[in-house]
Amino acid sequence: MTESAPTALPRPHRALGLALTLILFVLAGVLAYQASERQGFARLRGEASHQLDILASAIDSEVTRHAAIPSAVELSPEVRALLRAPEEGKDVLAAPANRFLQQLNDHLGGPAIFVLDVKGRVVASSDWIFSDNLLGADLSYMPFFRSAIAGTPERHYGVGPVRSEPGYFFALPIRDETQDWQVIGVAVVKSGLRGLERRWLAHEAPALIVDGNGIVLLASPPEWRYATLQPMAPDKLARISHEQFAGERLGAESLDIEIDAAHAGSVVRLARQTTGAGRLPGKKAYLALSRHLPGTAWRIVVFSDLQPVAVQAATHAALACAGSGCLLLWGLYVNQRRRLAQGREEARQLLQKANQALERNVAERTADLSAVVEQLRSEVAERQRAEHTLRAAQDELVQAAKLAVLGQMATGITHELSQPLGAIRTLSANAVAFMERGDLATAEKNLAIVGQLAEQAGGIISPLKTFARKSPAIPAAVDVAQAVDSALFLFDQRLRKQGVAVDRQFGPNPAIAWCDQNRLQQVLVNLVGNAIDAMAGQADRRLVFAIEPAAADRLALSVTDSGCGLPPETLARLFEPFFTTKQSGEGLGLGLAISRDILRDFGGDLLAEAAPGGGARFVVLLPAVRPKEAA
Repeated sequence: MTESAPTALPRPHRALGLALTLILFVLAGVLAYQASERQGFARLRGEASHQLDILASAIDSEVTRHAAIPSAVELSPEVRALLRAPEEGKDVLAAPANRFLQQLNDHLGGPAIFVLDVKGRVVASSDWIFSDNLLGADLSYMPFFRSAIAGTPERHYGVGPVRSEPGYFFALPIRDETQDWQVIGVAVVKSGLRGLERRWLAHEAPALIVDGNGIVLLASPPEWRYATLQPMAPDKLARISHEQFAGERLGAESLDIEIDAAHAGSVVRLARQTTGAGRLPGKKAYLALSRHLPGTAWRIVVFSDLQPVAVQAATHAALACAGSGCLLLWGLYVNQRRRLAQGREEARQLLQKANQALERNVAERTADLSAVVEQLRSEVAERQRAEHTLRAAQDELVQAAKLAVLGQMATGITHELSQPLGAIRTLSANAVAFMERGDLATAEKNLAIVGQLAEQAGGIISPLKTFARKSPAIPAAVDVAQAVDSALFLFDQRLRKQGVAVDRQFGPNPAIAWCDQNRLQQVLVNLVGNAIDAMAGQADRRLVFAIEPAAADRLALSVTDSGCGLPPETLARLFEPFFTTKQSGEGLGLGLAISRDILRDFGGDLLAEAAPGGGARFVVLLPAVRPKEAA
């Protein structure tokens, strides 16, 4: 007797199996997510700890490099004589002490050095020659004076009462050996934090420095400066502001960070920052890690974005679910193979029983089967012919698209080369005329310009290749004004013909940029040509060039036209490849994208905006030449 065929599972068993499968997937995903999250946290802690080591070393070298200066002030005979003198004799002794502090300050290059008497009044200062000096200022309310006058050296962050400049104060009591080592004054050095602030604000990731009171001294982003880690009482904030921050407003924002928990690493949620003045709604999770700075009461805190960890953990969880699904499918495949083998065996037995009956029906069914087979063959052949036709049509469409793109590129190259080729034609004809007159010098100049235009025409083609695959530029010191003049020369006849007034707002001193001259001229040619096209049909046609210094050692060359302007929808897509506002066949839409790519190759950039009063304004940012490079 043969084995009965397997039956399907009852509905309750199906539901239970489906539930167990879902539980398996969820469990595998959760376990993989947690393991990946732990690994990501450990990696972030290691990276943050390394970043803390670097920042702590930089801050320690910047802040504490002037810590030994008060000891030199304490040993000064001029300072001791000034502090020992009675009130009526201090005016005479103040001048030598001031000159000593000034010389010491000039030698050390930057810190403010001053001496306080026992009442907290500044009696000598290195800035005595300036009108806004510290002489006579009462600093008795500042904590460093109270600690130092009590005999304990002190150091802390504070804001100066005269210039309101933040700094780090080092205070050392001055003792008189002739008066049983009694404290007769305090030597103070204020170390500036400008360099530290510049380096600190350069960090893109959020980070901050807090003092012992939980007040943020330096922060990236800068709007966190003078915020508090936890909410504080207004009277306490007012007292700290008066004593250390010269009345600056403190605690306008509370970051809600537990600094002690951040020592081992804790997850905090901070307001999302934007590049503008506002903030995005909602908060973002960060891993906060803090560390004490040696020799100070400060703590440095760095924040690592947890989004990559969450994305990686979610990816691993999805992979784990996919792996579980693969295992399940493999099990189903094995089970199905077993069932199929069993079914084949049963079918074989059934076929043996039905063989005799089939043999009786073979003759009757042969004709029908032959007709069906012939019909199937016809259908297969028809489908093969249809597939062949479809593939041929697809190949024709691809070839047509390629030819269309080649036609657009040829039109764009012809448009870009028309100006230099026209200039070459004019100059060569003039050279022939000058040679016939015997004016060989002028003919030689024209032929030299023809050679330059030929090189420039060849250079116009190369950026089409650099749009897809960049080639290195050869930077050199380039006079920007000369590059502008060279570009304008190519459009001289066209500018005169269309009545375009050119205004070159350049200063008397040359503006030297560090870039590739040929590529810069190509960018300017593209911008001038676009400006001329944009001013077609305008009553007032003006093209203005201006050069001015920009931030971060850059030069800004602006090209402003009085054309139809740039609508917001056009400005948003202006640098997209193949986007153009010109008529079909007049441009490929690659000029601005290639120009920006060229400028970025040597550290520059290209910006666009609507010009005030109408028209468009393009700003070419170029790296300014460095003294070493100029030499």
